[in-house]
Amino acid sequence: MEIAILLARLFLGLALAAHGAQKIFGWFGGYGIRGTGGFFEGLGFRPGTLFAAGAGLGEFGGGLLTALGLGGPIGPALIVMVMLVALIVVHWKNGFFAPNGIELTLMNITGALLLTFVGPGLYSVDALLGINAAWPESIRWISLAVAVVLALVNIAIRRPAPAKAAAQS
Repeated sequence: MEIAILLARLFLGLALAAHGAQKIFGWFGGYGIRGTGGFFEGLGFRPGTLFAAGAGLGEFGGGLLTALGLGGPIGPALIVMVMLVALIVVHWKNGFFAPNGIELTLMNITGALLLTFVGPGLYSVDALLGINAAWPESIRWISLAVAVVLALVNIAIRRPAPAKAAAQS
């Protein structure tokens, strides 16, 4: 079981960290803050570079925390927060299996939820530091609740493109 938890943390965490590195640093074929910011502007997140940085840091930081098994539910909660926004804003309209559908974001959320409640396991920085007990179930639920609220606030503050810019598109 401990090896399975380690592998799940590494696969999910490193994949999300790499995705965040695309947004922040332009690594792995990504567009960096400016390019991703332009995409976010088109989605109604203004200023786009600020939201791109936030999403990138959520993915990168949440992914690294999850992969390391550091901070208990914090890394998985960051993943849930970013993936929930992506699922609702970008992928929902494409259906489940359609290209760019919700299946991948939903699987990322599912993996993060599982790791939130299973915990980082024996082969983690939390275990090495002896702080696994610092994350009772109540803190896990609070972390997820904060993540969901922040995701919904993020979605709520989106603004449509100004009429002039929308007409030129």
